Amino acid sequence: MALNGLDKVKKWVEDCGLKRAAVTNSPRANAELMITKLGLSGFFDAIIIGDECERAKPFPDPYLKAIEILNVSKDHTFVFEDSVSGIKAGVAAGLHVVGLVTRNPERLLLDAKASFIIKDYEDPKLWAALEELDMKKDP
Repeated sequence: MALNGLDKVKKWVEDCGLKRAAVTNSPRANAELMITKLGLSGFFDAIIIGDECERAKPFPDPYLKAIEILNVSKDHTFVFEDSVSGIKAGVAAGLHVVGLVTRNPERLLLDAKASFIIKDYEDPKLWAALEELDMKKDP
């Protein structure tokens, strides 16, 4: 089941022309099935599977692999994560991580050092941050 606002954030990412990767500890078959069920087939430039890396999340390896494959700067990368191990991996990779309160209590996500927490993709905190990014991009 997709989170509220998924289509809206997907459109924003596409309109901005951002490169994107799905980074998951799920087995590849499960990840591809979920991506399809969420209507995100063709959305990601890469799918990074934890078990296909030297070390899976909570180590930074999957996110570092995504950065390398996408050829992007850590300074211009942000992550949406709903797991403690994923937040720890993103933070360890030096990325800005937005924690999604879908499976874990907000406190656990904050303790893992998420930059900030949202309930879903409609959250006003998310859109305020994305507007700020837009303003930095277009002075």
